[in-house]
Amino acid sequence: MRKYLIGTAAAAVLAGSTGVAYADFSLTILHINDFHARFEPINAFDSNCSPEADANSECFGGIARLKTAVEERTEVLEENGNNVLLLSGGDEFQGSLFYTTYKSEVVADFMNELGFDATATGNHEFDDGPEELAAFIDRADFPILAGNFDVSNEPLLAGKMEDYVVLDIDGEKVGIIGALTVDTVDISSPGDNITFEDPAVSTAAAVEELEGMGVNKIIVVSHLGYGEDQRVAEAVPGIDVIVGGHTNTRLSNDDDSADGPYPTMVGDTAIVSAYAYGKYLGELSVVFDDAGNVTMAEGEPWLLDASWEPDEEAAARIEELKAPIAEAMEVVIGTATAPIDGERSSCRAVECQMGNLVTDAMLAAVPEADIAITNGGGLRASIDEGEITMGEVFTVLPFQNTLATFDAKGADILAGLENGFSQVEDGGGRYPQVAGMTVTWDPAAVPGSRVVEVMVGDAPLDPDATYHVVTNNFVRTGGDGYASFAENGMNAYDGGTNLEVVVADYIESLGGEYTPFTEGRISEAM
Repeated sequence: MRKYLIGTAAAAVLAGSTGVAYADFSLTILHINDFHARFEPINAFDSNCSPEADANSECFGGIARLKTAVEERTEVLEENGNNVLLLSGGDEFQGSLFYTTYKSEVVADFMNELGFDATATGNHEFDDGPEELAAFIDRADFPILAGNFDVSNEPLLAGKMEDYVVLDIDGEKVGIIGALTVDTVDISSPGDNITFEDPAVSTAAAVEELEGMGVNKIIVVSHLGYGEDQRVAEAVPGIDVIVGGHTNTRLSNDDDSADGPYPTMVGDTAIVSAYAYGKYLGELSVVFDDAGNVTMAEGEPWLLDASWEPDEEAAARIEELKAPIAEAMEVVIGTATAPIDGERSSCRAVECQMGNLVTDAMLAAVPEADIAITNGGGLRASIDEGEITMGEVFTVLPFQNTLATFDAKGADILAGLENGFSQVEDGGGRYPQVAGMTVTWDPAAVPGSRVVEVMVGDAPLDPDATYHVVTNNFVRTGGDGYASFAENGMNAYDGGTNLEVVVADYIESLGGEYTPFTEGRISEAM
């Protein structure tokens, strides 16, 4: 039986242990990341899968397929004498009407049923503040790890989270450490009582503590992103495996379009990630020698396509949960004459079709506004050609953000745009999608001095002039690093209509037919 020896309490239990193994130890890690409450199958655009498309074997994932895959792979592995761990790289919350309706309750229940052993905390686990994360922790049968953030001054979370756990697996001690992007303070709502530390520093301290207990098999469940995972792996000796999340990174040895090999090796550390939304189930097999060194790390994610038969019990439960929200999800609010591109790789790097739709809808809702700006990271999916349902719009805009307006000097708008272009290389969600203006920027320039030209209508942006801006309440209050809006914005109002309703109303106002486009609103200097 597996036993949790949690945090510093493990020290007393392990004080007399040498931590020496007497034979090679094999461990297989099944893992997901960035599930985002996608309990139903998704289509090729990572949006809602219609029943017809699912019946035609055109869709992927969903909790029922994921449950089948976890159970079948676990059974096969254990029959062959393998030890199995089920881990997540975080971001279980936010991304569908299931979360909007049921919050963390449905997430915890399904993860309990699948038998997760530990998870990272994702930044979206703070979207509803510490209170909802606390409710998730209380309901979960597995540890949700902190690592590089301190909750001791947050009354709702104090005493509920550990930086690491130690698992007893077939007589061997395996340490699992958490890590979360420090950008969480900008891109979510952890509140003022939680402080963050460089994950390389906190992880090094945790590794040292674990090794002092005799634990020589160490895994990090990380919500840092692929680049940060590599930095931490290089900086911290002693990490055997990093199960990553946050950047929706797809690693594979069988597909040249993947973001890197599975696993990606940095020194002796194996880094894995399985894209997002439950589309893949990662499977990494690791062998440790007597001293706890990794002698083998190999595997490949499983694509959860129609070849995996959905678990009947889980599928039935989803149908029950859908009943209160099905009517709202299925309402058709218009038609797309072509797919509307809202892919992460587009909306965080270039002017994207979904960005134009959303910002145009903002301007239409606030006709007195001069410009609209939204963060590319707030656009979470594409919409395929044909009927557009309200459920699809919710999937694109799952955060229940409201329209927000404020007045700003041109200099503060320029500062906001510089922030928006400051993390393009890292896929930062702050990338600006705009309407009512055009922007030219230079990717070769140093962040903070990349904006070359801004035109508002037919006139250059005037640093001393005042403009009326419409955005979402997250960006208006400084989210994604838009500090100049929060600090210097004037006459702010955050209580506007929910953004998903604004977009649905806009499509309906066009007669229900929408043709996606880009038109050079954002361009790169030549």
